[in-house]
Amino acid sequence: MMLARVADSLYWLGRYIERAEHLSRLSSVMLNATLDQTDAGAHAVWIAMAAVGEPGDGAGVASFEAAQKLVLDRQDPNSVVSSLARARENARQVRDQITTETWERLNLLYLKVTDARAAKEFSDSSTNFLHDVIADLHLFKGAADTTMSHGESWRFMMLGAYMERAQLVSRLLEVCFADSPRHGRLDDHVALVSVLRMACALEPYLRVYTAEIEPRHILEFLVFDEDFPRSIRFATAQIEQHLTALTRSVSAGERAGPERLAGRLKARLQYADVDELKAVGAGPLLTTVVNECARIHEAIYETFVAYPLEMRLPA
Repeated sequence: MMLARVADSLYWLGRYIERAEHLSRLSSVMLNATLDQTDAGAHAVWIAMAAVGEPGDGAGVASFEAAQKLVLDRQDPNSVVSSLARARENARQVRDQITTETWERLNLLYLKVTDARAAKEFSDSSTNFLHDVIADLHLFKGAADTTMSHGESWRFMMLGAYMERAQLVSRLLEVCFADSPRHGRLDDHVALVSVLRMACALEPYLRVYTAEIEPRHILEFLVFDEDFPRSIRFATAQIEQHLTALTRSVSAGERAGPERLAGRLKARLQYADVDELKAVGAGPLLTTVVNECARIHEAIYETFVAYPLEMRLPA
């Protein structure tokens, strides 16, 4: 069984990497939406800010400043630079568990966003800056997937990434379909396209629904599509799969926690009635996903990280 501190670091490495990518993409979409001097553009900005818990007013200048803060504010524990700093620190603590290629990709990206010239580079060309950050995060994930053995270390990192993704996408959809945005309903083409871009889902969505960009289809795709890697259903299935593999080394009495909770959430999404969702609204299901992910997180800690020592000592 892997040491608790090692499992913890790998798990949070995955979470922080996923968070950094999500915030980078939201910032990029928000800045692009600002160029659209309409209510729809302001609505897209509002969605991006509300999705990270900081609803703004959609004003152009304020949007740039807000995006810069989301990316480069070292005092904000959830900013891109803070997430990457924490990811790097966790990776440093488990350097023997990850490959040189994986470490180098993360270290180079960390040096980029913490460089003294980062603020000026962002100010000069925020679009290119964010594009490069997202591309480097993809390179990190690719390096991890293709150079690390797909054993416990890799699974804990993937578990963290999919846990973070399920919660982030759920929160984004809550803002769009469950909350009541003051800028109006999500029915404008610009705002709808922006939401798909925030979830990195525009092209995959168009391949399924062609040019029919409708709120109900966006909700159905991002919640229930079983093949799209950023849908909630896909993420929860991956969570259950990785926990099933990881809990093989845990005694039967202990493994009922995270694995059972993850299996129940997976089944809830797998057998959910789409028509019923349309009838009663998405709010209850999305709230359930967020709450169940929080419970799975607690169970992961109880099983793999904060367990009593006597649970791991031989009888």
